[in-house]
Amino acid sequence: MSELNINGSTLSDQEIDESYSANNIQVLEGLEAVRKRPAMYIGDISEKGLHHLVYEVVDNSIDEALAGFCTHIEVTINEDNSITVQDNGRGIPVDMHEKEHRSALEVVMTVLHAGGKFDKGSYKVSGGLHGVGVSCVNGLSSKMISQVFRDGKIYQQEYSCGKPLYDVKEVGVTDLRGTRQQFWPDKSIFTTTVYKFDILANRMRELAYLNAGLRISLTDKRQNMNAEVGIDGDRKETFYSEGGLKDFVRYIDSTRSHLFDDVIYLNTEKADTPIEIAIMYNTSYAENIHSYVNNINTIEGGTHLAGFRSALTRVLKKYAEDSKVIEKLEKQKVEISGEDFREGLTAVISVKVAEPQFEGQTKTKLGNSEVAGAVNQAVGEALTNYLEEHPKEAKMIIDKVALAATARVAARRARESVQRKNPMTGGGLPGKLADCSDRDAANCEMFIVEGDSAGGSAKQGRDRHFQAILPIRGKIFNVERVMWHKAFEHEEVNNIIQALGVRFGLNADDTKEANYEKLRYYKTIIMTDADVDGSHIDTLLMTLFFRYMPQLIRDGRLYIATPPLYLCTKGKVREYCYTEADRMRFIERYGDGTENSIHTQRYKGLGEMNPEQLWETTMNPATRLLKQVTIEDAAEADYTFSMLMGDDVGPRREFIEKNATYANIDA
Repeated sequence: MSELNINGSTLSDQEIDESYSANNIQVLEGLEAVRKRPAMYIGDISEKGLHHLVYEVVDNSIDEALAGFCTHIEVTINEDNSITVQDNGRGIPVDMHEKEHRSALEVVMTVLHAGGKFDKGSYKVSGGLHGVGVSCVNGLSSKMISQVFRDGKIYQQEYSCGKPLYDVKEVGVTDLRGTRQQFWPDKSIFTTTVYKFDILANRMRELAYLNAGLRISLTDKRQNMNAEVGIDGDRKETFYSEGGLKDFVRYIDSTRSHLFDDVIYLNTEKADTPIEIAIMYNTSYAENIHSYVNNINTIEGGTHLAGFRSALTRVLKKYAEDSKVIEKLEKQKVEISGEDFREGLTAVISVKVAEPQFEGQTKTKLGNSEVAGAVNQAVGEALTNYLEEHPKEAKMIIDKVALAATARVAARRARESVQRKNPMTGGGLPGKLADCSDRDAANCEMFIVEGDSAGGSAKQGRDRHFQAILPIRGKIFNVERVMWHKAFEHEEVNNIIQALGVRFGLNADDTKEANYEKLRYYKTIIMTDADVDGSHIDTLLMTLFFRYMPQLIRDGRLYIATPPLYLCTKGKVREYCYTEADRMRFIERYGDGTENSIHTQRYKGLGEMNPEQLWETTMNPATRLLKQVTIEDAAEADYTFSMLMGDDVGPRREFIEKNATYANIDA
């Protein structure tokens, strides 16, 4: 029996076994603290941490693909909400570990940071190094079953809360090769144990794009969950990309108008670092770069991103000089900036680093200095060749760069109106802002409230010590469709930026990136009516923050308030209901299943609530319900915002039809 690896070559069983055995498994530390402090290992114990368990198991299979031994990964959400991940890799070694005196499988499954990825002979690169490994998943599962298919046999071990229930044993024969993991997240640890198909699908799609030629299947066997989205039977999607990052960048950019249809693509290796990059230019005004290291989304960038930006600026600037474009701009007193070359740019950068060093607040910033030079060289060579071979497309890029530089000068003038000398003194604040008395930003929060009527109630009902209120009129600009400087000319956008104390364009290259040093509030809370118009305003405001102030979202500082839909009363019993389901539960509890002798008040808008009610239901930190705006998948968020807020109607209509079930729309 032989196995076809991801590069198409064939390896015998003997060659595979000799290259990967118990001797390759190295032990770093134990597993004792995982169950005591799970958030330290997986981020949190809510929905995000729950799905992270799947990613950790899939990472092991991806490592097998990176090493050239796995071509297919199957992920299944079972009917009981357990997860199964199966691959056709080499299978975890099961022979005795020399140091631990037990099966290598048991070591991998029960000891934190134990695995073949720490042995350079087993894996050249590993995405799982960023995580904590399958043993952490085991420790946080009430039950887990590990099966290995090797040498024509099936080996198995079962665990409870990370502890093996028996020694690794043979349980059958097979023609398969690989590993099968099934786990049940521990309900005593996680606040939710219900998996969401779409969240897993987004990550599996991303992994398929990042690993060309790897097939990933996702199946949901929960009939009741599938019925809710109109699917009878199993729900299944298969993700496969032959083009890799070329397909990925086209997917991200699919709802935008392309400057030209070509993808500028490179796939090479410099300084022992595999580098793959895909670039497209569109007619929008935003820069959208998504970077990855060993399949890890480095949302804070790092040396690979710095190398990319440096090369892009250097090559395009030289081309602009040679074509006399810069000379023309200088005559108009317009200086070109590095960011001008990136306006309308969508790019995906993927590097594979043998020993990545991560930095930053969330450990998602690459720190390896040698990678910057490698990427700089690779991009410089590839982009220079492309521009020489495609003069028409090159001219279109440079013309857009010139337009961006001209617009940036206009934006600088518009920005001057939102800058103030000292944001903490109250000078220069918008007239509509009802500020709070506390001057320590860490204690303060600002509500962006729809309408003057609701704003008036909020001002009266708030705690003036730490809550500020900024009313806005109607729907703000859709910043997705306008040039950068136009947003600063819009009164409501101007007021929001001015009130927050965020500044733009303060550094040497006049960048569009926001400066948060003078941020005046720790939390920004969007508070709108619970209707279609309110949801639209929510989306417009989230688009503003995502495109102009994304760090506020990454830092978990943007929220959406949740006002109640109803006030239900039965005699002296009085309860606010935030959803239709809440109202029906009240009726069942107090009305014998009918609405008789029960009084329901439907709140059409925030302005219908008096100040006391607004404080009690929506603003009081002790009783309110806030939805935190997060970015789980930056590439998917980029696609979704451009799709929802862009000019292409078709994809938006399809999205609305698909998600209408989840919308809380009052007729």
